[in-house]
Amino acid sequence: MKIDLIEVNQPIGTFYMACLPARFIADSCDIVRRDATGKGVQRVLVQKRVNEIAAYTEDPDATFPTSIIIAVYSQPEASLRDGAYHCSGKAKFGEIIDGQHRIEGLKRSNRIDDFQMPVILMFDLVEEEKAYVFSIINSKQRPVQKSLIYDLFNLTEKRSPQKTCHEIARLTNSDEQSPYFKRLKMLGKKEDENASLSQGSFVKYLLPLVSKKPDQDLIDIKLGKPLEDDPALTFRYYFIKNEDQSIYKILLNLFKAVASTFELEWKNPDRFILSKTTGYGALMRALPVLIAKGSNEHNLSEKFFNTRMDEFKQRLHASKLALTSSDFPSNEHQQARLAEFIIG
Repeated sequence: MKIDLIEVNQPIGTFYMACLPARFIADSCDIVRRDATGKGVQRVLVQKRVNEIAAYTEDPDATFPTSIIIAVYSQPEASLRDGAYHCSGKAKFGEIIDGQHRIEGLKRSNRIDDFQMPVILMFDLVEEEKAYVFSIINSKQRPVQKSLIYDLFNLTEKRSPQKTCHEIARLTNSDEQSPYFKRLKMLGKKEDENASLSQGSFVKYLLPLVSKKPDQDLIDIKLGKPLEDDPALTFRYYFIKNEDQSIYKILLNLFKAVASTFELEWKNPDRFILSKTTGYGALMRALPVLIAKGSNEHNLSEKFFNTRMDEFKQRLHASKLALTSSDFPSNEHQQARLAEFIIG
């Protein structure tokens, strides 16, 4: 077996870039997970991540551009010469240092043979060096801001739950009729002194009302498959029917009612949590119940939400609670608690 190589020289030493079939990596490379004996460098496999990757491979545009890092095993007759690595191809090839979830996800999919994978090949690594490479890679990575990820969905031509929620966030922030006008931190940046909620948080709590599996919806849309409605998801029907404007109108009615009922709290985000993540998250948690009530009355107007917010305000006063971080600290449990007050 001959593998063409590109030599890379860095302070750690010399390693090589190459391309290998995903099937070969899956069949010929070991994954050694760290155990109680202290052997291995890989973390415990996260099955949820494996399943997500397997599902992602069904995307017509699926891609894995980042390299799998492999510590190549020594073989008696193997050699590095003439810009290539020559080996028998019959013995175990090496140990995966980084990329186990991608390989396990591909193994679980039906498309492993469709993928060639970029790889980094490192030779003659001892256990200490394997551990060092793994720890450096995984300690230096910095997650991309959710606000940026959601914003980038705007560049896609196809509809998707993420794109719809992103566009609603942008409209909520740019519409002068919106109480959140210039109040969202787009791309995570605070452009206005009253900005109190990030674009990422706005989408995070809206998205579950549109889809349980947004990535799968995007794949199905690309493949031309019809999406199934789910009565448990408040905005699912509107999304499937391409009625994003209806979603926005309902949210606008809600936000107007909240802002007018709690005028002091809304105008002072530095003192109150209503327009921040805790308040917004609680509103999104409560919204399905509120909309169910309104649908029974055939009324989702601003006036309907005003009535609900007046009742919410009375419950707060009766409990001697204020919409501050003292009474509702910033965490998921407090969001759920505040949502119960909103629902009544």
